[in-house]
Amino acid sequence: MGGAMNQHSPIQDPEALIDDMGRRARKAAATLAQTPTATKAAALEAAARALRAAEQAVLAANVGDVERATQNGLSAAMLDRLKLDPTRIEGVASALEAVARLDDPVGQLIDESTPPNGLKLSRVRVPLGVVGIIYESRPNVTADAGALCMMAGNAAILRGGSEAIETNRAIHECLMAGLGEAGLPEDAIQLVPTTDRAAVGAMLRASGLIDIIVPRGGKGLVARVQEEARVPVLAHLDGICHVYLHPAADPEMAEAIAVNAKMRRTGICGAMETLLIDKGFADPAPVIGALIEAGCEVRGDAAVQALDGRVAAASDEDWDTEYLEPILSVAIVEDMDAATGHIAAHGSGHTDAIVTEDADAAAQFLNRVDSAIVMHNASTQFADGGEFGLGAEIGIATGRLHARGPVALEGLTTYKWIARGDGAIRP
Repeated sequence: MGGAMNQHSPIQDPEALIDDMGRRARKAAATLAQTPTATKAAALEAAARALRAAEQAVLAANVGDVERATQNGLSAAMLDRLKLDPTRIEGVASALEAVARLDDPVGQLIDESTPPNGLKLSRVRVPLGVVGIIYESRPNVTADAGALCMMAGNAAILRGGSEAIETNRAIHECLMAGLGEAGLPEDAIQLVPTTDRAAVGAMLRASGLIDIIVPRGGKGLVARVQEEARVPVLAHLDGICHVYLHPAADPEMAEAIAVNAKMRRTGICGAMETLLIDKGFADPAPVIGALIEAGCEVRGDAAVQALDGRVAAASDEDWDTEYLEPILSVAIVEDMDAATGHIAAHGSGHTDAIVTEDADAAAQFLNRVDSAIVMHNASTQFADGGEFGLGAEIGIATGRLHARGPVALEGLTTYKWIARGDGAIRP
């Protein structure tokens, strides 16, 4: 990499390493902020071609990572996130191309006005600067995060988990190839070459070099980042997602959505973890049965246990658990007030859905539930930047500041005010 240390060379002091990477990223960010859209898009298209050409090398690296992770006892959910196959690699390459086709937010006019003082004011979108991404297991984040940051005019410093180190390196080489082919600085997308956790601490203390940190991972990682960071954090917390079956829900639709929301992929943050069934819902037993037949372990309250003898008793802890496995907590609730109250008490602000044919009830739910994503008659598995037409996502923000929900190009920008006068002086 141009100016970068070899990723297999001995690691220097983590503070010095991140300081060096941050300074080089800052310089690259200044270049990217002025780079034409077509050039950035060309880099991503070239990276996609490089990734397809390197498929066998990437798969070989991934096999080694998966074998080591399995030996180290990585959970089934994390292994699912880690593992690549030709279809998933094609998905990563296609996501790079999708990001290249997105509208470039940099320089977009947000609004303009002329107050009584005569100044012509406007707000335009500008890059954030240098974005640090700290993530676990998912190697596709290397491509998605690098692509989104670069397309939004930001330099990226990526620190993946040790379980995916070789896969991340292989994908990163493809990004480097794309940047090089487009004539852009390779320091625009850097991969931290060490799995030493001290490098994470150095990133969190890199105020003035890194403008924002985006953590993607489990509770432990996110908690550490939020506790130690001296840099602003765009947090992606637990995905404790709910589906509420209203009395006016179509039974067939309710069953299909419940099974898909839980079982399509249990290890993603948009997977349903709690099913809430209104006591007025016509026939909940077939829904419970369909989930169990699909291979899901159901834990429920006494009313749910009475519906099916295969249901285990739910503990207090279950309602606050992101399983990321084929395990589901189910409760019978009195009404919508109880459902939204349960979500407020136990949800994580990620994604929650209602299934109902009653438009007024749907409107009430969508208005009451204060989550980043709220859905009507749709599986929570759609909580994904690609499905939202964003090409990819850097994460799903569950906080309330700066950006919420799937964060893509627009979420990786801020804005500046431009004031135009004609010799204006303030009296």
